[in-house]
Amino acid sequence: MTPLIQSFVAHFGEMGSRWGINRTVGQIYALIFVSPRPLCADEIADALSYSRSNVSMGLKELQSWRLVKLRHIAGDRREYFEAPSDAWEIFRTLAEERRRREMEPTLSMLRSALLEVPTNDEDRVAQERMRGMHELIEMMSNWFDDIQRLDAQTLARLMRMGARVQKLLELTGQLKSGSKE
Repeated sequence: MTPLIQSFVAHFGEMGSRWGINRTVGQIYALIFVSPRPLCADEIADALSYSRSNVSMGLKELQSWRLVKLRHIAGDRREYFEAPSDAWEIFRTLAEERRRREMEPTLSMLRSALLEVPTNDEDRVAQERMRGMHELIEMMSNWFDDIQRLDAQTLARLMRMGARVQKLLELTGQLKSGSKE
């Protein structure tokens, strides 16, 4: 690995724990992401000095996140792995997986909790707060669906607008100046 690639791989390993994956998985992903060609598990193990079993477990995790894809090369029996090169595709995949793994189970639990009939004031207060949380997460989930349907160019333009969206809403009369919805 070149010094540039080593630096990138090391950084992804360190950041992995902050992102909910371990260092090994972060480094495997980083190496596959920057590789100009698909890599087999043996090549990954050699490049990172990891055991073949650690690489195999890391690849399974990355496949479960849909961050790497299995490729076969004609005349070679080994399995090769590649990552999407488009940052927008990676972002969308990660966002969808996080929603599926984190938001959907929470929404399901909250829906069940809101169906319960509160029997005391403590439960009524708790349920009212859960209702507010459910409404926010449901709104975020619906917003996420809308965002996922946008093409990358439109999404990039929207992101670059930042807080100017508020001014646009104010100008069109859909938001009063200084108010927050």
